Order: sequence, then C-alpha cells, then structure tokens
Amino acid sequence: MSCLIIAESAIFTIFVVAYLYYIGRSLSGPTPKQVLEIPWFYSACLLSSSFFIMLAEHAIEHGKMLAFRLWWLVTILLGVTFLYGTGAEWRKLIFEDHLTISTNLFGTTFYSLVGLHASHVIVGLLMMLVTLAFSLTGALKPHHAERVKVLALYWHFVDAVWVVVFTVVYVVGR
Repeated sequence: MSCLIIAESAIFTIFVVAYLYYIGRSLSGPTPKQVLEIPWFYSACLLSSSFFIMLAEHAIEHGKMLAFRLWWLVTILLGVTFLYGTGAEWRKLIFEDHLTISTNLFGTTFYSLVGLHASHVIVGLLMMLVTLAFSLTGALKPHHAERVKVLALYWHFVDAVWVVVFTVVYVVGR
C-alpha cells in the first residue's frame, strides 16, 4: 500500500502542477471564478469519513464487529455523499455553465484533476463495499484488523489528496 500511495502521490502531483500552471491561461470562458462554488458540505462529508473509518478500525481491533459494520457503513455513506456532490457539481457545470473537458484549459485541467480524485474515491468505496460484504457474511474477523487498516490507509490518502485538490481548485484557483 505504501508503494501504491507513493506512486499515486506522484500522479496527483503532476495533475496539481498542471492545474496550477494553466490557471488563467484559458482564452475563453467560463473561468473558475464564474462557475465554481466551494463544496463545503461535501468536503466535510469526505473529510469526516476519516474519523469514522478510524472508529471502524478501532472496533475491529477490539472484536466489536457490530460497531465495525456501523462505522464502516457510515464511512461508505459519507463517501457516496461526496461522490453525489461531485456528480451534482459536474451536472451543473456541464449543462448549465457549458463547461466540458474540451471547452478550455480550465475545463480540461479541472475535470482531469477532480475526476482523478473521484476515481480514487470510487475505487476506495468499492473496496469498502467488498469488505462490508465479507463482514456481513462472517468472513471478516477481528484477526483481519491489519488488512482493514491497510484499506483505511488508502482511504486516509484519498482524504488527504482532497485537501490538496480542494485548496488548489476552490481556494487558489478561484
């Protein structure tokens, strides 16, 4: 997992640098300031999910499988809520603001960077859903806590990357 996180960090760094490099270089609109709204609620959902996955980790370590399932499910629901917010934002940008990946440099870099992050959220959610299924069938036991921690580490990485993406796109980039 450490190697994956290092490699993914390099990929995200390239996308973040590209976004920063092309800020303000679009020859036509819309611009970030014209169309982006800061996704406070959905960001809070994603970032708070790290707290709940930590509760799930703690629960499985102590053999509290019901609590594990609850906190794991809360984490999944918060991640799904975040993805819903991303989808709603994209729907608005595409259909109301007419910003697509081919509109201008902002559109290209925005959808590439935010889409890269969203794809990582999707992968994390799929892995967590499989883990939840194993838990519900009884195949996941407290002695699997270390494996759960590895997956949780990936989720913490996804959350940490969002802090960077959020700052670059919605704070610096506006």
